[in-house]
Amino acid sequence: VSLHKPEIKLESLKEDIKDFLKTSGWEKKLQNAVYSELNVFPLPCHPAAPPEHMKEPLAYMRKAQGSWEKRILKSLNSMCTELSIPLAQKRPVSEQKELLNKWNEMGTDEPDLSLFRPVYAPKDFLEVLMNLRNPNYENGEQPSFRSHLGLIQVPLKVKDIPELKEEFSELSLNIGQLGIDDSAQVPPEFFENEHVRVGQKVLAEQDSAAAQQYVRQGCPTALRADLWALILNISNQPEDILYYEQLKSNVIQHDLLVDSLIYKDVKLTASNDDYYFVFEDYLYQVLLCFSRDTSVLEHFNYSSATPPKSYIQGKLGMEEYAVFYPPNGVIPFHGFSMYVAPLCFLYHEPSKLYQIFREMYVRFFFRLHSISSHPSGIVSLCLLFETLLQTHLPQLFYHLREIGAQPLRISFKWMVRAFSGYLATDQLLLLWDRILGYNSLEILAVLAAAVFAFRAVNLMEVTSLAAAEAVLADLSTLKVMPLLQIFLFATVT
Repeated sequence: VSLHKPEIKLESLKEDIKDFLKTSGWEKKLQNAVYSELNVFPLPCHPAAPPEHMKEPLAYMRKAQGSWEKRILKSLNSMCTELSIPLAQKRPVSEQKELLNKWNEMGTDEPDLSLFRPVYAPKDFLEVLMNLRNPNYENGEQPSFRSHLGLIQVPLKVKDIPELKEEFSELSLNIGQLGIDDSAQVPPEFFENEHVRVGQKVLAEQDSAAAQQYVRQGCPTALRADLWALILNISNQPEDILYYEQLKSNVIQHDLLVDSLIYKDVKLTASNDDYYFVFEDYLYQVLLCFSRDTSVLEHFNYSSATPPKSYIQGKLGMEEYAVFYPPNGVIPFHGFSMYVAPLCFLYHEPSKLYQIFREMYVRFFFRLHSISSHPSGIVSLCLLFETLLQTHLPQLFYHLREIGAQPLRISFKWMVRAFSGYLATDQLLLLWDRILGYNSLEILAVLAAAVFAFRAVNLMEVTSLAAAEAVLADLSTLKVMPLLQIFLFATVT
C-alpha cells in the first residue's frame, strides 16, 4: 500500500524502505529473528560434507545414538504389547467432553498407572555413555587420553579452566552479579538498583542480543520472564495462541500411549517436589500439547537423534504408511517434566509457558538426552566434569574412584535435568539465566564439579558410593553463583 503513495520515489526506494522498517519497529523484529536463528542453527558444514554431518559429524556417535533409539523403541513397543494398549486411538466423545471440562484440574484425576513404567531413567542412559568407544582409538595407544580415569572413554576436546575463565569472564570476582550477597567491591543493593535500571532499558529496546548479554550477570526477578522471552524471541501473538489451542484440541481428540508416560512422570517427580507440586496441572497441559507438536520435528535437522516412526496397523515397513510417533518425535523419560516445572514460576499464561518451554527444549534440553559430540551435549558435559575434577581435585577423584564411587555416577542425574529438582528454585533460575546468557550448557558441568569441590572435605572421609551419595543428597541450600565463582576464579591453576 505504501508503495502507491505519490511521495515514494523509485530512486530513493531502498532508503525509504529502511526508514519504514526503523519507524515501524520491524527492523528490531527482523534483527531478533535473525539472531534467534543464528543461536539455534549450527554453522554451515564444509560444502562436500554429507547431510548427516549436520546432525553429528562423528560416525561412531551417530551409530551409538541409533542403537540407543532402537532400545527405547523396543521398550515402548514391549509395553504396548504387554498392556495391549494401542500407541494412539481416538477418544470416545464422552471422554473428550470429560477431558475438556477438567482441563485445568487434570491433577485431581488418578488414572491407574501402576502398570506403566518410565521408558528409561538417567542411569540407564549413563550405562550406554560409559560403553561409548571411538573405534579408531581402540588399538592405537593415545597416552594423553588413556590417562583419563573417569567413566567416559571417548576423546573429545573439552575446555580447561583458563578457557572456561575466558568463556565465562562475566562471572569473574570483580564484576557485579545477581546471586552474590557480599561482594566486597560494590554494595549489593547499589549494584542491584543499577542492574534493574539497565534491565528495564534493555527491555525497552527489545533487542535479543542485548538481553542475552545482560542476563550473564543474572536477571532481576521482576524482569526475568520478559527478558527470557526476548532472548528466545517469543512474543505470544494471536496466531501463537491459536496454535496452542489447536494442540490442545489434538490432545482432547486423541489418546496416546505417551500420555500415560507423561502422567506417570509428573506423579513420580514434580508431584512429590516441595517447590513444584502446585504446578501439576500446568505440567500436564504443556507436556501433552508438546507431544502433539509437529513443529518440534524441525530440531532433528541439527540433533544427532532421529524421530521414531510407527506404521499403521498391518503396514509394517511400508514407508508411505509411516508416521512419526509421538508426533513431536520425542519419547519422554523419567524426569522429563522437570524441564518444564521451573518455568511455571515465571509464566502463568499456558500458551506463553508452552512456547518458552518448546524453545528451551529445541535450543538446549534435547542435548541432555541424545548422544553427540557437541560441546553442550551430555557426553561432552560428562567428560568436562570428570576432567575438571581429575585435574583440580586429583586426590578427591582418586579416592572416590578407589572406593567405587565414581563422581559421575552421582552428578549425572543433576546434569541430565539441568539441576531442576535439585537446587532451590531461585538458585536454579540464576543458573538457567547463565545457560541463556552464554547459549551453552557447559556451565552445568562446571557447577557439578564446583559442588564436589565445595563438599570435598566430607567426601574425602566416605568409604562407599552410598556414603558419598548421602553427602551430596541435598543441594537445596547451595548458592550457585559463589560456588561457580570460587571454582572458576579462585581455584589455583
